[in-house]
Amino acid sequence: MAGRRALLALFVAAPAVAQPVPPPPALPPLPPVTLGRGVAALPPGVWRVTFSPERDVLEAEQRAALGRLAAVLQRGTVGRITLVAESSVGDDVSTYRRLTLARARAVKAALMGGGLDETRIDIRALGRREAGRDTVDVLAPTAPRN
Repeated sequence: MAGRRALLALFVAAPAVAQPVPPPPALPPLPPVTLGRGVAALPPGVWRVTFSPERDVLEAEQRAALGRLAAVLQRGTVGRITLVAESSVGDDVSTYRRLTLARARAVKAALMGGGLDETRIDIRALGRREAGRDTVDVLAPTAPRN
């Protein structure tokens, strides 16, 4: 009987102790990107695209700057890019949610045109916000999320 238990013990593995998974190595800081009028760098990993009230079209200079930013993000980051769109005016929630969605889609198209994979881009169309900004913020994977 003792022999059977010893033999059985050879085939039954002891429960594995879960080892903590080390965090992935930090990526080097992103290189500076030449930005144009209407695109500003905020804290590390955040860029702000400014729109005119009630407009959802990017200027050529903004599209070019977003194309350069896309190339840097594609090469220098791993993970999801988030676009957070806000509007400053309006009483109709639906209209301004659609406006912020159109703005975020314009920014997404410019980023894709610069080489950023579209499957890495998430959109958050917030509509009218108390901050009163007509913007789309581009958040790198390392940027803090609120």
